Amino acid sequence: MMCTLISAISRGVGESFAIFLLPIAREFQTDRAALTGVYSTYMVALGVMSPIAGTIFDRLGARLCYSVGLAVFGFACLLASQVSALWQLYLLTGLGGAIGASMVGMLPASSLASLWFQKKLSTAMGVISASMGVGLLVFAPIVQSLVAHRGWRGAYLVLGLMLLAVLALIQLLPWRRIAAGAPEIAAARKQQAADGQAWTVSRAMRTPVFWALFGVIFCTSVSTFAVSVQLVAYLIESGLPPLQAATIYGLVGLVSIVGTFVAGSLAERIGEMRVAMISYGSTIAGVAALAALGHSPAMVMVAAFVMLFGTMQGSRGPLVAVLSARNFAGGRQTGIYGAVLFGMGMGGALGSWGSGALYDLTGGYYGGFALSAAGAACGLLLFVTVPGLRGQRPPTRHEARALGAPKPAEAGRPPWGSSKVAKPHLHESVAASKPARRL
Repeated sequence: MMCTLISAISRGVGESFAIFLLPIAREFQTDRAALTGVYSTYMVALGVMSPIAGTIFDRLGARLCYSVGLAVFGFACLLASQVSALWQLYLLTGLGGAIGASMVGMLPASSLASLWFQKKLSTAMGVISASMGVGLLVFAPIVQSLVAHRGWRGAYLVLGLMLLAVLALIQLLPWRRIAAGAPEIAAARKQQAADGQAWTVSRAMRTPVFWALFGVIFCTSVSTFAVSVQLVAYLIESGLPPLQAATIYGLVGLVSIVGTFVAGSLAERIGEMRVAMISYGSTIAGVAALAALGHSPAMVMVAAFVMLFGTMQGSRGPLVAVLSARNFAGGRQTGIYGAVLFGMGMGGALGSWGSGALYDLTGGYYGGFALSAAGAACGLLLFVTVPGLRGQRPPTRHEARALGAPKPAEAGRPPWGSSKVAKPHLHESVAASKPARRL
């Protein structure tokens, strides 16, 4: 529970830069591409740090990973309140914030979840991703109020002190018990290691499914951040009051809670590919609604955007986390997932910087919206064409009886590419016994 809370804080603080965008731009008198470059740096560094954070988690443990991450994140925010030049924000908010966020966000939380959950792993991943939506909902109006009353520098100061307070609190947690995981899952992983079946990062990178997951998270990040980084600025320039714009930004996080939780649960029933088709289709429709804001009743289009784009904003994260855990279970699983998340950093950097550059080039936001829609379409194409991303639909009751398998709720899923129903082992055992096809 505490790790889920920390993930929410990480998302809320890390993505609050959209609210700082206009105040910082006014103070430093800089163009939009240079300023969104701060967030692009954050995303690149987040991607680079993801496999490193995964290795730290695997080798040194959860407590050290979370503690170092919160310390770096907290001091980066404190120092950001004192900057006198834009390059210092690149260093502190961009680089320092990313180092901290990578060590306390989705990566370690999902790794801990895979140690505790077996049959309901998709749901667990959905809950973690939903908690990050809560962070966005809670922090967006708080940060906007802090900026309004204390200025952007005062807001960064408060955020830094809060992160350091959380650092002190987590020292009281029973980390040894948390990191031990469920006994049956721990036993299965030890058996895999003894049998020489444990995955490594280099071995995983020689499989098509690794690069497919990398591509999905890359394209999804392009789609998401091409819109989200400039969303508050776009709404304000479209005539909405600043606090209302920040609240809408937070509402996107609120409805993403529903989307991420439902996506995880729905994937257990209809498979990951069908969920991806619904998700990416809704994203493209939501971007179209946002683009129509200036040509239709404002609140109608805003509501459509929030419900379509917002609900799907975090729904792909649980799918990628589950598919990574299922295909590369055991061994250096956290490091492998971190390597996959490198694609998220690269995609987020391209999406945020690209939308800023297109704004400077065209004088408007439509180029960024087109970039977002293209990213969603490419992510969907990967899900449809790569077998390792299609998941497996659980057998119906009739199919389970015909095959002599356990009830659907108890049946394990077969590894991708297999036409037979797997025996009721752990997902980790199934994925390890029939590894993803190598290049």
